[in-house]
Amino acid sequence: MNAVVGSHDLLLVTLDTLRFDVAEELAAAGRIPHLAAHLPGGRWERRHSPGSFTYASHQAMLAGFLPTPASPDGPHPRLFAARFAGSETTESRTWVFDTPDLPSALAAAGYRTVCIGGVGFFNRQGPLGSVLPGLFQESHWEPEMGVPSPVSFEAQVARAEQVCAEQPADRPLFLFLNVSALHQPNWFHLPGATRGHGDTRESHAAALEYVDAHIGRLFAAMSRRRPCFAIVCSDHGTAYGEDGWTGHRIGHEVVWTVPYAHFTLPATAEGPAR
Repeated sequence: MNAVVGSHDLLLVTLDTLRFDVAEELAAAGRIPHLAAHLPGGRWERRHSPGSFTYASHQAMLAGFLPTPASPDGPHPRLFAARFAGSETTESRTWVFDTPDLPSALAAAGYRTVCIGGVGFFNRQGPLGSVLPGLFQESHWEPEMGVPSPVSFEAQVARAEQVCAEQPADRPLFLFLNVSALHQPNWFHLPGATRGHGDTRESHAAALEYVDAHIGRLFAAMSRRRPCFAIVCSDHGTAYGEDGWTGHRIGHEVVWTVPYAHFTLPATAEGPAR
């Protein structure tokens, strides 16, 4: 990451509440072609979330603690890490910073840092909903981007395109986007479903297909100036009746196990002179 930071734009997309098993099944079945085209080997990596719900997980991720590879052969080196003595997951390739969080570290390194919110922890409608977006130099949220909106991701991508269009050519961008479409309620993404149908594993999958249909625009916008290093992952999963459990903020396998990928989007146009 020491060669990436400064030379690449950075994109962090959290597919809020996405389960690993659903993401894996849809990739294998060819139902998310735009995402799968960028996944290394066409597959998601199985990882463990640093938290069982949005606030806890994002506090960790925005401090450099991304989901951990779900294998016991650690320690697993991190891409980004705050400097502190004794860290066993910091190595020579890790980008080490001296601030409390990643957005402020990247801002100090010359990046414009932008948050496009989704779920309530990013809506700035109260003190708690202001903590995470407050880590960024600027943040964006409107009701159309929130959980109940059937067009939430389209609205978020449109705002991201606007942010990218306004970005100075000689300044790198760190864009964070929290995707709300997969979070409950998501029944309206399943064709033929009604409110009485409720949320199911099938509507959760349909929401991911909806996101996939529009994510290519986000990738295109983020790679027009320079190469973009992208991280796409879930912050936690959610239960739909497994072992009697529903929802998240619980210690169940479907909550702790999340899909993860990182990859580079090559620049699609000539960037600024270097």
